[in-house]
Amino acid sequence: MVYGSAPRVIRRLSPLKLVLISAAVSLVCLIAYIIGVAVSGNVHTVITGEIYRAGQPRPGLLDRMERQYGIRTVLNLRGHNPGSPWYDDEVAESRRLGIQHINFRMSAKEELTPQEVRTLIAIMRDAPKPLLIHCAGGSDRTGLASAFYVAAVSKGGESAAEDQLSLRFGHIALPNLDAYAMNRTFERMEPELGYPNS
Repeated sequence: MVYGSAPRVIRRLSPLKLVLISAAVSLVCLIAYIIGVAVSGNVHTVITGEIYRAGQPRPGLLDRMERQYGIRTVLNLRGHNPGSPWYDDEVAESRRLGIQHINFRMSAKEELTPQEVRTLIAIMRDAPKPLLIHCAGGSDRTGLASAFYVAAVSKGGESAAEDQLSLRFGHIALPNLDAYAMNRTFERMEPELGYPNS
């Protein structure tokens, strides 16, 4: 083998096949990353001592978050779901720990109205802190709520707010995907938040 030259196998592949192989490898890596985010619970600090974000809390997570971070409020973005085991368990664990539990129903596939955004911001602003925000996966709805908290409550700036809606948390911001409704909601509210609408 001569150093600096491509191996024979790669030289025999057409440019189209190389692109397809690269795309397939990238897709597999992206899927593995998103699965890893989901399996980990997608728990992250938004603002230390103030706000945290996660996917649906698994048994024991609220207890751990209360001990580690002093969580005083849980904001459930999946809405009121009595009779669902995940919901009943979460409400019972919150009650046992003395954590306030707030429900706010959102869909990752639908844009929020301006009034819904204002209501969400007011809930987050007024809730006892530290606050844990969650939805099912902690990527889309939780990302939007976290972005609004950073923008409207903590005044953290546009780029810090928009970072909450990123691949780092499992949110894929592509206009043809349903969850892009979260990005459209944030963009539509930018002027009210004091940001230039880009």
